[in-house]
Amino acid sequence: MIHLITVEREYGSRGAEFAHHLARHLRWKLVDECLLEEIAQKAGVSKKLAEKCDERADPWYYRYGKAFWHGSIERLPALPESEIFDSQRMVELVREYLVNLAEHGHCVVVGRGAACVLARVPHCFHIFVYASQWRKVKWFEEHFPEHAAEAEQELAATDKRRAEYVRQYYNQDWTDRRLYHMMINSCMGFDAMVKAAVDGAGLHLPEAIAL
Repeated sequence: MIHLITVEREYGSRGAEFAHHLARHLRWKLVDECLLEEIAQKAGVSKKLAEKCDERADPWYYRYGKAFWHGSIERLPALPESEIFDSQRMVELVREYLVNLAEHGHCVVVGRGAACVLARVPHCFHIFVYASQWRKVKWFEEHFPEHAAEAEQELAATDKRRAEYVRQYYNQDWTDRRLYHMMINSCMGFDAMVKAAVDGAGLHLPEAIAL
């Protein structure tokens, strides 16, 4: 029986909104913003810092400098890895968090490479949400009208960043269909998406909110 669903998403596809609808209909926990809050608390850092490292790969020059610093023989003692908070540390904490979630189940996880982390964990179902370009552009223009002229550029940049995150930390192609059990075009609407996901995962909605 499936008891955890991951939702990866193109920027502007409204995948996170779909995850919210799915969790509400299943009466499961939605894991998105709460993940940042709990990891920030565990790491002893601000939520703002956790957000800065969320689904982002450390720049190459940072990784190079970090490696150089740790390899230098003419330096002062470095801080323990556990006291350095960067994207690498964020990924380590996210992995631990997701593995623990999978043990308890009954949750819908948004992004964070969860499909990669939990690829071999039983009872997990992985979904990728995409949408047509014009729909994503329309969504962006409605939510960020002051930046409407940069819509396509921003959409592409965010997807590139998410893809790089998955490639760097999990050595996977973010859009590889083999990572997912289902790929859904959000143009079909949330009700149809929820039904497709529930049916695909072999689940049943509570009677009171059955579609």
